[in-house]
Amino acid sequence: MSNSIPVGTWTSDKVHSTFDFSARHMVVATYHGKLKDFDTTLVGNADGTASLTAAARVGSVETAEDNLTGHLLSPDFFDAEQYPEVTFTSSDITRDGDHVVVRGELTAKGITKDVTLHGEIAGPSTGFEGAELLGLTLEGTIDRRDFNMVWNATLPTGGLVLGHDVKLVASLELAKV
Repeated sequence: MSNSIPVGTWTSDKVHSTFDFSARHMVVATYHGKLKDFDTTLVGNADGTASLTAAARVGSVETAEDNLTGHLLSPDFFDAEQYPEVTFTSSDITRDGDHVVVRGELTAKGITKDVTLHGEIAGPSTGFEGAELLGLTLEGTIDRRDFNMVWNATLPTGGLVLGHDVKLVASLELAKV
């Protein structure tokens, strides 16, 4: 089993890849949303180094409720009109068997912060019509306040409507180009 990313350029399959986020809601539940329109490129170099870049269009945010989606697009959260993309650029990728750690910079709402993502890699494998495929799942948690997404309200019992921590989960099917 290799401890490097397979050599080549790998891009996300839009049909079989997802980018989800979730946060605590009303103290007792976890609410989920997703960014549906995004691109990811993973490059494995012959020297064993690798890089990962991703860009998601904020206007593609989707939740189960239209009013909530509209609120997420507003200046209280993503401010989609002024900041139409969320981006990630890796600074370091390490692999130990199937486990992957990706360190890099996440930019949202014009603010860039260091983020570390952990996950698993699967493959490469050969799909239909001979396509070379990799699977990559990455997870990490950010504090939304670090990106000036500070809206909140206090519940009658003293808890917050929305938790500060946001879990990010990217489940990617990548094809070699």
